[in-house]
Amino acid sequence: MEERRKSPRRELQSTILIKRLDKTEPDQVQIDILDVSTSGIGFKTTEKLEIGAIYESLLTIWTKEQLHTFLEIVRIELHDDGSYTYGAYFVGMPELESVRIDIYNLFENANK
Repeated sequence: MEERRKSPRRELQSTILIKRLDKTEPDQVQIDILDVSTSGIGFKTTEKLEIGAIYESLLTIWTKEQLHTFLEIVRIELHDDGSYTYGAYFVGMPELESVRIDIYNLFENANK
C-alpha cells in the first residue's frame, strides 16, 4: 500500500469513541485503531462514516494519556465482512498533543 502520510505511522492497540460534530443527536461510534501518526489515524469500524465529515474524539495513546482531537475522514475502504477501514487527518490538533506522538516515535525508533 502506498504511504500517504507526511509522518511515520505507529501501531496503537486502543479504541476510542468518536462523535460527529455537525449532527444534533449525540451518536457515538466505537472504532478500533490500526495506526497513528502526528498527522492522522487509521481505524476500522462497522459504522458507515462520511468522507469530509469532522468527528470529535478522545484518543488514548501509548502512555495512557488522552488526547482530545478532531478527525476529518479522508479515505474509506469497504471490506467483504461489512466493516470499513478509514483514514483521517487530525484537524486543529494543538502542537503539544502532536509532539507527544512525535516523542513516542523518536523513543521507539531509538530502541530498535
